[in-house]
Amino acid sequence: MTTGTATRSDAVRNRAKLVAAARDLFARRGVDVPVEEITHHAGVGMGTLYRHFSTKEELIDAVLEDAFAEILALAEQAAVAEDAWDGLTRFFDGVLELRFQNRGIRELIASGDRGAHHAEMRRRIRPLIRRLVERAQDQGTLRPDFTLDDISFVFQAVGRAIESDAASRNAWRRHLSFLFEGLRTRA
Repeated sequence: MTTGTATRSDAVRNRAKLVAAARDLFARRGVDVPVEEITHHAGVGMGTLYRHFSTKEELIDAVLEDAFAEILALAEQAAVAEDAWDGLTRFFDGVLELRFQNRGIRELIASGDRGAHHAEMRRRIRPLIRRLVERAQDQGTLRPDFTLDDISFVFQAVGRAIESDAASRNAWRRHLSFLFEGLRTRA
């Protein structure tokens, strides 16, 4: 019984090492880091990797689960903010900050086609953002012609600023503020 418990705790620990190593390498270098480097960084062998993750996509999903939960939490908080404009701007700022700091997230948000959780996250987040947009329009702070489909253009535009000047936090925030000014309804 002790051997089985030790084996399970080793397996849990090794899985956590793999996820932590992948998270670190993906954030710094992107999701195309070879699995051999991930196992080396984690201090485990390839067999250990494949016992936990049969494909690299499964490892990507495990790494991104926390990031997706964070994005979903940002959307949930924004959707219930008393001031919908403030909720909307905090949502954009939070997601784009995550994108700025984590190259792997940046790549996945931009591509939209990697990881099974990506489509699930979009499905869960879309109604929250729809509610946020509608509430900001109802409160008279967001342009009435702004649509849910325009959200991706905001992310793309500021994402390009992040890509072009990744060393400067102020550059992408400045561009985001320009977009906010264009989206805000004036009294």
